[in-house]
Amino acid sequence: MTRISAFTYRNWLIAIHDAGVTAFAVIASFFLRFQGENFTERLPLLLTILPYFVAFSFFVCYIFHLTTTKWRFISVPDLLNILRAATVLTVALLVLDYIFLAPNVFGTFFLGKTTIIIYWFLEVFFLSGSRLAYRHFRYTRTRNKAMSKNAAATLLIGRAADTEVFLRGVESGAVQRLWPVGILSPALSDRGQLIRGIPVLGTIDDLANVVDDFASRDKPIKRVVMTPSAFESEAQPESVLMRARKLGLAVSRLPSLEESRDTPRLAPVAVEDLLLRPSVKIDYARLEAFVRGKSVVVTGGGGSIGFEICDRVTTFGAARLLIIENSEPALHTAMEAILGKESKVAVEGRIADVRDRERIRQLLMAFKPDIVFHAAALKHVPILERDWAEGVKTNIFGSVNVADAALASGAAAMVMISTDKAIQPVSMLGLTKRFAEMYCQALDRQLMSGADGGRPPMRLISVRFGNVLASNGSVVPKFKAQIEAGGPITVTHPDMVRYFMTIREACDLVITAATHALGPERFDASVYVLNMGQPVKIVDLAERMIRLSGLQPGYDIEVVFTGVRPGERLNEILFADQEPISETGIAGIVAAKPNQPPMELLRQWLAELEQGVGNETYSEIAGVLKAAVPEFHTEAELRAAAQ
Repeated sequence: MTRISAFTYRNWLIAIHDAGVTAFAVIASFFLRFQGENFTERLPLLLTILPYFVAFSFFVCYIFHLTTTKWRFISVPDLLNILRAATVLTVALLVLDYIFLAPNVFGTFFLGKTTIIIYWFLEVFFLSGSRLAYRHFRYTRTRNKAMSKNAAATLLIGRAADTEVFLRGVESGAVQRLWPVGILSPALSDRGQLIRGIPVLGTIDDLANVVDDFASRDKPIKRVVMTPSAFESEAQPESVLMRARKLGLAVSRLPSLEESRDTPRLAPVAVEDLLLRPSVKIDYARLEAFVRGKSVVVTGGGGSIGFEICDRVTTFGAARLLIIENSEPALHTAMEAILGKESKVAVEGRIADVRDRERIRQLLMAFKPDIVFHAAALKHVPILERDWAEGVKTNIFGSVNVADAALASGAAAMVMISTDKAIQPVSMLGLTKRFAEMYCQALDRQLMSGADGGRPPMRLISVRFGNVLASNGSVVPKFKAQIEAGGPITVTHPDMVRYFMTIREACDLVITAATHALGPERFDASVYVLNMGQPVKIVDLAERMIRLSGLQPGYDIEVVFTGVRPGERLNEILFADQEPISETGIAGIVAAKPNQPPMELLRQWLAELEQGVGNETYSEIAGVLKAAVPEFHTEAELRAAAQ
């Protein structure tokens, strides 16, 4: 509640208005009851009492938030507060009349029950009427402004609850240059209804008919806005998108409030919005409680995953954020985007390479983070097969440097972004990531065992997941570019299968895994695996994207198979055979129980790797990694064994 001492001039104007309304309601109800019945004789006593009652009404209106509620957004809860305030004031008049005036001053009832009842209705009418009139005035002005700017006639698609959010955004001015003219809803209960004055014109199948009808009336619809419920499978989102594009309509989507965590803003409909299984339900209150007020470091903050983690921790209320990135352009872009948000987070950006052990240590020791998210990595499989030494330097030694620096700086947790390719690896990416996992597991186990039943000084966890849609270098942007160029789309193998999820969902689940690792109960798992849903055949994905672009696979755009690249496997897996799993109690996340060599052996291997990298001897490095990860086999070896 806003303190009275902090009132703005608007608050005082509202207070004066409510006081005046209260005084007028008392006098008007008194006049309506006693006109012609000694009204003038009773008036002096009323005017004597009135200032005290008006002063009392000021505090009642303040307690029920009438003085501090913005009239432009008056809603049902505010009207209920008006009813409560009017009822309290009415009871106060009743007490005044029956207990103080009747026996002690006037000798009989001064106001009477009829006057007090009339007062209640007048008080409610005047307090709510002025507010509703102001809201209608602002709504009318917003509508006229939109019309004067030639706002695009817009058709909404989705259920009533979702479309109502958009309509409120239009009324408040948060959504501009669009004016809704109708709604198409997949819900039977919405049909034939008005939602905030906008009619539900039919079902999704009526899209073409509705567009033709408006065009025949010289009111052409120019845009379609798909709400979250329009992306559910029963709403046939792919069909909606294809129909809208054939009709020449621009298509936007309205993110859910949970997804945006901010004022709803329209976004283009991306193909990846239509390629997903239902997202995992995220406990955002849990994430906010975990991140709020914390100091957070993100390595690789200019990459797809790293930047999204930066964006999420600022959204969830971190106090300080340090972005570490070795690419100056990527760091600049990330800083511009994060600082452009309306946020109170203190954001710093530093150029540094995770391979530089002393630089990373200095940065973390100076920043004193609570949480470190280690997203910096080299991740492209064919490139690392060729430049294997660079993968060892970044993915192994870089991770070791960050883990050791996080421990030295007093962080409560380090979270390493891993990959599903780390399990029974067939590539240098998988090998290096699995080795980094084992180091974090061993260090975490060492800290856990030395905690003597208490909380360890730091938790180190790794979070595995597969491909994220629209990340740098992922297959979806590549296919988009190939379609725009007229094809062909290149797929490595007809049986290639991958898991997919959105960047935002992956990062929210990464943070959720950290909350579990730092939970009140002692938990031994240090590797968490995200539920990626059902795997997707890449060739099916390619053909689906072609159709979503309004084209026909094999006719307009060819699909060409180029052969499996070095280090790739046809099917990804999430757990090793000897790696038991346990449930975390959190939807979308399971844990792998510790399975790593002792720290002494890992440090010996690290020394040998360092020597091998220095000598640029692939056989020496490969021998160490195969000894550390005995389940490593090339894809060719696995296929030969299967035959």
